[in-house]
Amino acid sequence: MSLPRRDDAHHTYGEYYQWTDDTRYELIDGVAYAMAPAPTRIHQEVLLELARQVANALLDHSCKAFIVPFDVRLPKADEADEMVDTVMQPDLSVVCDPGKLDERGCRGAPDWIVEVLSPATAGHDHIRKRAVYERAGVREYWLVHPVDRIVAVYRLRDGHYGAPEVRELEGQQAVDVLPQVEIDWNRFTDLFES
Repeated sequence: MSLPRRDDAHHTYGEYYQWTDDTRYELIDGVAYAMAPAPTRIHQEVLLELARQVANALLDHSCKAFIVPFDVRLPKADEADEMVDTVMQPDLSVVCDPGKLDERGCRGAPDWIVEVLSPATAGHDHIRKRAVYERAGVREYWLVHPVDRIVAVYRLRDGHYGAPEVRELEGQQAVDVLPQVEIDWNRFTDLFES
């Protein structure tokens, strides 16, 4: 299922930043995609537990974790913010370069992005977002499937994501680009059984 477009116009961050309606959007190459309505309870609980573990692991480190809504502007070159036409709102992102952070969010690729999938967004996250994050240089991209209880991990090698590593949500799993972070999937067991 494809997420609905705002319209057929080409948009930039300058416009996006001025929108006042209640619908949240992501821009991909100038196309404004409406974000899915409020996520399910399981989505929220999985995201909250992930964020808790990541934030705790990063307490004494310079890397910072952020959760949605948080604008990640991905310029294609050195265009001014107002001209950037790709703005994402990942469920969870970690940025280790403080020079990428400003009052509006992040300009440039985070080091690690996690999307918690829902039926309404799975195709969008697997296809469109993966291509955008690869192009932008996101070093590691995780797609967490709460229903199937698996995670697909994409790692950037020579500028490209290869085939993902797919594993069950059990035991501990290290984040390659953040050796200080290890996710304990066992802490999610109660969430998956409810």
